Amino acid sequence: QVQLVESGGGLVEPGGSLRLSCAASGFTMDYSAIAWFRQAPGKEREGVSCISSSEGTHYADSVKGRFTISRDNAKNTVYLQMNSLKPEDTAVYYCAKGGPYCAASAWVRPVWTDYWGQGTQVTVSS
Repeated sequence: QVQLVESGGGLVEPGGSLRLSCAASGFTMDYSAIAWFRQAPGKEREGVSCISSSEGTHYADSVKGRFTISRDNAKNTVYLQMNSLKPEDTAVYYCAKGGPYCAASAWVRPVWTDYWGQGTQVTVSS
């Protein structure tokens, strides 16, 4: 079965860093785009970043320059390196499997995603 398991969340102070991991099983990551989303209490889920083998990477404007998405096909794992964290980054972070391409803004639309992980909590606070 398809599974996505996030890890690496935690509590950090503003300006700190975290590295999230999304371990996939049940499919070959190389043939699917993988995206990171986040959701804070009372707010809508928002797209953070997306990666595909053919298109490269995509980032929300709010995290561009601070976050870096990458993949290790051999380990079937996608990472999200988060630097210069801000309190507004506090949310549950989810990884999701989608189609073969991020395709500009298509990856943030609900119809794009096939499977979701259970999420990992990121809290940025002093």
